[in-house]
Amino acid sequence: MRILLVEDDELLGAGVRDALARAHCTVEWVLDGRHALSALRGGGFDLVVLDLGLPGMDGVDVLRSLRAGGGTTPVLVLSARDTTPERILGLDEGADDYMVKPFDVDELLARARALQRRQRGAAVNVIEHGRLRLDPASLSVTCGGRDVPLQRREFMLLHKLLQSAGQVLSRAQLEESVYGWGDGVESNSLDVHIHRLRRKLYPEVIRTVRGVGYVADPPPR
Repeated sequence: MRILLVEDDELLGAGVRDALARAHCTVEWVLDGRHALSALRGGGFDLVVLDLGLPGMDGVDVLRSLRAGGGTTPVLVLSARDTTPERILGLDEGADDYMVKPFDVDELLARARALQRRQRGAAVNVIEHGRLRLDPASLSVTCGGRDVPLQRREFMLLHKLLQSAGQVLSRAQLEESVYGWGDGVESNSLDVHIHRLRRKLYPEVIRTVRGVGYVADPPPR
């Protein structure tokens, strides 16, 4: 999951970023509302975790601008504004969920998974794909009932491909999902991860579409 974190408290922001990264999410972190809107115009995010008390441009205004522009990215508000009218305002302006600070990190992760599940129209987060079973909550993958240990970026890459099974994803789309803004991406890094996934799972799990990218074909019936 690629998440845009909008939080001006650097200590809190670093803690949330690290917690999301440990859950195998790619996190882009900005400190104010204007940078948040600029990042959202680039697209590619699965979720926004949004503080409301931001410098320069309030988080409610970020919500309004996002929804007025047709943006449908799920937004989870994370704010110290805890009165009922403030929570109602955030939800009415387009937030999909609202958490009050202080908060429990495990609950934040569970709500993020629930929003992703809702966006996919799925009843559960677990993805079943032929012999494969991927569980984002436990960060586990099995193949034919066998546990398959994956590195963080291997897990993220497989998750993105299985979420979009049958859809060809470009190299740029996959790299965007796996690497953050500050990460150096070597030209062959994606190919190395694909090679390792095929070796750990089975060769046909990911098909190369030459000149375009990769696809996880739907499993045979």
